[in-house]
Amino acid sequence: MKKFPKGFYWGAATASYQVEGGINNCDWAKAATEGRVPICGQACDHYHRYEQDFDIAKSLGHNAHRFSIEWARIEPKEGEFNEEAIEHYRQVLQALHERGLTPFITLWHFTLPLWFSESGGFERKDSPEIFARYCAYVVSKLNNLCEHFSTINEPNVYATHGYLYGAWPPFKRVSIFGKSIGKEDGTSERTSAIAKFSSLFSYFKVTKQLAVAHNFAYRAIKKENPSAVVSVVKHVHYFYANKNPLNQMLAIIATYFQTYQFMNRVVKQCDEIGLNFYRSTAFGLKETFTLTDMGWKIAPQHIYGAIKILARYHKPIFIAEAGLADQLDTRRVEYIKRQVKATYRAIQDGADVRGHMYWSLLDNYEWALGFEKRFGLVEINYDTLERTIRPSAYVYKQICETNAVVE
Repeated sequence: MKKFPKGFYWGAATASYQVEGGINNCDWAKAATEGRVPICGQACDHYHRYEQDFDIAKSLGHNAHRFSIEWARIEPKEGEFNEEAIEHYRQVLQALHERGLTPFITLWHFTLPLWFSESGGFERKDSPEIFARYCAYVVSKLNNLCEHFSTINEPNVYATHGYLYGAWPPFKRVSIFGKSIGKEDGTSERTSAIAKFSSLFSYFKVTKQLAVAHNFAYRAIKKENPSAVVSVVKHVHYFYANKNPLNQMLAIIATYFQTYQFMNRVVKQCDEIGLNFYRSTAFGLKETFTLTDMGWKIAPQHIYGAIKILARYHKPIFIAEAGLADQLDTRRVEYIKRQVKATYRAIQDGADVRGHMYWSLLDNYEWALGFEKRFGLVEINYDTLERTIRPSAYVYKQICETNAVVE
């Protein structure tokens, strides 16, 4: 049997705005009232039903869970912190511990408090200091209940969707030589974002500011709790090529700009690295793949290449997100098996991978696509909020409980 290292973390992930419900003071909620993105509303009502959801996770053999703190709840006004919100997340953490689930906290997962977004967000010159202050406050209140803290989720994805494509808040879209950059799923058009060349400068500024913000937050967190294990969660799009030297060079260049450029700016301020994996692109290869409900090719084995990209930094890695949209649950079993097998192979080849969180525990609000895409191990009936465990979750349970590859 192909066993994973002792103490390996197995679980799933969620993000506050996507599952909690009732968040009305952030940039996404405002955009929804303007008709630019779908309304999130009560979502899965995880804010009130988290104990039920953690009972499900425990029943499925999980020993860890990744979730995010909602910044807009914690700091509803600039510099003013909400103790009731902090107490809620303390209760969430206590519920995880009671069920033997090790928590992995993400301090920021895309949504911004209105006061911050409306004053410029990460284009603000002082945004790194503001973000670090928020992170330090949360850690100071929760560090006795959590060891693993990620500062930022998918910085490149946030910057690209918000400042190149105009598909997400703040809806800045780039136009180069009269050609607008955008999402092929139509979300760039639905937001009515006006494409401008000047948005390109905003994109580069925000990307740099996010790296600085992580570094500031790392130091602020360590000041509060030197023993905290701090990471950034990086989405890695895996690029590969045939033997043609030109195509191989294109893959190297794409990897640099998609992953290495940002990671080189922050890796010295990382105790571990979170990896999100969903997509891969080939140069010079004609391959046919079945597609997920997102229209992404099903190639979970390529998580091996994504892991190896981050392994060059010689830091512990945990899979913070990896999964697929599959409403009928016909492809998820094979996807998970192949993904886990590729992760095992990366470990055997020297990568220091310490955990695997499937995305997602629950069906959720898939940002500009609303609730139509179903990633969950647990199906949500959005009319009744009934939870139904999908058959694929039981295969993942077998993997979690045996701590091994399931063929």
